[in-house]
Amino acid sequence: MRAVIFDAVGATPRVRDVPEPVAPDGGVVVRVESTGLCRSDWHAWAGHDDIALPHVPGHELAGVVTAVGTGVERWGVGDRVTVPFVCGCGRCAWCAQGDAQVCPDQEQPGFTHWGSFAEKVALHAADTNLVAVPDTVGLDAAAALGCRFATAYRGLAGRAAVRESEWVTVIGAGGVGLSAVMIARALGARVIAVDRHREALDAARSLGAEHVVVSDGVTRVPDAVHELTSGGSHVAVDAVGGERTCADAILSLRRRGRQVQIGLLPPVDGHPRVPMDRVIGWELDLLGSHGMSAADYPGMLALIGQGRLRPDDLVERVIGLTEAADLLPRFDSATVAGMTMIHPGG
Repeated sequence: MRAVIFDAVGATPRVRDVPEPVAPDGGVVVRVESTGLCRSDWHAWAGHDDIALPHVPGHELAGVVTAVGTGVERWGVGDRVTVPFVCGCGRCAWCAQGDAQVCPDQEQPGFTHWGSFAEKVALHAADTNLVAVPDTVGLDAAAALGCRFATAYRGLAGRAAVRESEWVTVIGAGGVGLSAVMIARALGARVIAVDRHREALDAARSLGAEHVVVSDGVTRVPDAVHELTSGGSHVAVDAVGGERTCADAILSLRRRGRQVQIGLLPPVDGHPRVPMDRVIGWELDLLGSHGMSAADYPGMLALIGQGRLRPDDLVERVIGLTEAADLLPRFDSATVAGMTMIHPGG
């Protein structure tokens, strides 16, 4: 099969023919119809994650089951499926209680094993992790749910428990940030979007952001948010993952506010610097959000079915594997105003 592969950290990705995967015990092989290009894929390419080389990235996907391993009970060839980017082992107490996203023995396509920038991908513990895609949901939309959209949904609805009329500040209007804007609005919140690119802010406004703030290096983002909200945001989301964006999110909060950290923070001198004095003095809650288990998908899919959430609206462009290989090394600096989806068979 064809796949995007790189042989060393930071090496130029290439599209090459590689062996097709075999369904593991308890798992399946899926023909990838759509897969998302995410900043997390760039982190893996850049060496911020522990991966085995050579490596095929890709962790947001939807497609059709083509092979089923021994012991799988719920799935068969021809099923339309998607999967969270964190796949639980299906055996531990965390998986049993529906918290596979923090499974200590988790698998992650595109990180712990070869991923979905390929025509086919192997997935583990299918009965725990696979999610059926209704006929009413397109496979681009389903693939978009796997990481950014689902992580934003659980971060706001589950971790921060956003309430109607609360202020939510979203820092970073890429795929996960725009997902957070849409979800916060669907939950009845008032949204401020922050980004350095005006195209991204235009997209955020079209999805319901009440205010936008340009992060141009001159404007003090926390001051702008405090002025717009008369005292600070109830909830802030760092959808980028950097010292500055994390600090801006925390400093944008009002007293007793809730910070949702979704963007990955690569270490700087061992650990990123975070304004913990503000966290302590204002009794802020810092909430990590690491995806969402398959057990929590029905509520999100119900809102999609009702038309209250529209992940299709977040798809900015669709590309093939060759374009994906070219874009991956530049993705951290690319101007993104939505999600980039890859059709490996296209």
